[in-house]
Formats: sequence, structure tokens, C-alpha cells
Amino acid sequence: MTGLKWLVKGAKKGDLLIFYYSGHGSQVADVSGDDIDGKDETICPHDFATAGMIKDDHLRSIFSGIAAGVNLEVILDSCHSGTGTRERAALDAMPEDQKVTIRYVEPPLDYQFFLDEDPTIPVRGFLRGTAGEKEAVVVPGLNHALWAACEDNQTAGEGPADGAMRGFFSYCFCKILRRAGTNITRRRLDSLVAGCLRQTFGAGQVPQLEGTKTILNEKVFT
Repeated sequence: MTGLKWLVKGAKKGDLLIFYYSGHGSQVADVSGDDIDGKDETICPHDFATAGMIKDDHLRSIFSGIAAGVNLEVILDSCHSGTGTRERAALDAMPEDQKVTIRYVEPPLDYQFFLDEDPTIPVRGFLRGTAGEKEAVVVPGLNHALWAACEDNQTAGEGPADGAMRGFFSYCFCKILRRAGTNITRRRLDSLVAGCLRQTFGAGQVPQLEGTKTILNEKVFT
């Protein structure tokens, strides 16, 4: 949290800021009542067991304070899942060199109780189904570009790629970006990353890009 505050402090028009997180994520019940789906998405820093998870509310609070004209790219390669243990158990029979890890952490028991008891919260999907055609999500007024490894009702995977364990989204994002360079719009990059996930990993997790119409049609990192 200190690092995030440092990132945005003093940023001025024309500055480029990048926040990249690759790791575990989760969902907890929204006790503040500001999310219409009843859930807060979280990321899990190394000390989350003692210091707590970082909610989307926390990120929104920090990022909302950046000055106009600052270009902020937020890249999250993590799960937004509430039932990761169910899918994880189904993968135990896979060969060791083909196993996929779900980037999901169980929420605290007090939050998990509300998630389990709420019948309106849909079952999470993991590498399931086909992504099909997709569109970036236009969010009027959003002051940054959000790159998410999957939709908020899905989990994100990691597994063997090029001789190492890699996050599927991070692998595809970097692969496409190296090939295309920064002379590519965010919308086009998002589409190519989604195709890479399907073709390289057979992944049903659907990456999600969010921003204003202007942000989505601008070149990445500009």
C-alpha cells in the first residue's frame, strides 16, 4: 500500500505509471454495500495472512486521486474466484508436468461464510468453455486502463510454458507486446492476448480490458 501511494504521489499530466501484479487473488463479501454483485475482488500480498487482502475498494481509493492527464496502466494477473478449491481438486489427476495452478486464495472464514450462504453469487469458471468474440469494456470516467487476466467470475491459471511456470495471461501479454511493440492500440492488444490464451493454453479465462473509449483506442503505454 505504501508503494502504491508512492507511485501516484506527485504524478503530473504526461507521466506514465504502471502497476503490475502477478499472483494470487480472491473475493470477499462486500460488507460496505457499494458493489452491486455483493463481492469485493482482492489481491493477496505476501503478508495477507496477517495484514489482510487488498480490496478493489483500496485500489480505487488510491487511483482516483491521480491528476488529470496521467496515464496509468493497471495489469492484474490473478484470480477473482470464490470456489477455487473445487476446480483445484479436479486437477489433481493431471500429470505433474501438465498441472495448472489456480491463482486463488481462500478468503478469511468470516468473509467466506457470507459468500457460501449467498445463493446469488454464481459458480466460478476455470479454463472452462470458449472465450469466443469479446469486446473491451467501456467504463465512462475511468482514469486508467485496467488489464485483468480474467473476468470477475473466473479464475486465472498458471502452468508450464517455455520451460518455466508462468501465468497464462502474463505470458501471452508479454509475448504479443514484444511482437507488436507499443505501436498497437490497447483494444487490439487485448484481442490478440485473448486469442493467445485460447490457442496456446486452450484457456476459457477471458482477459478483460476496461477504460474510456479514448483510453481503449489509444496506443498502449502512451
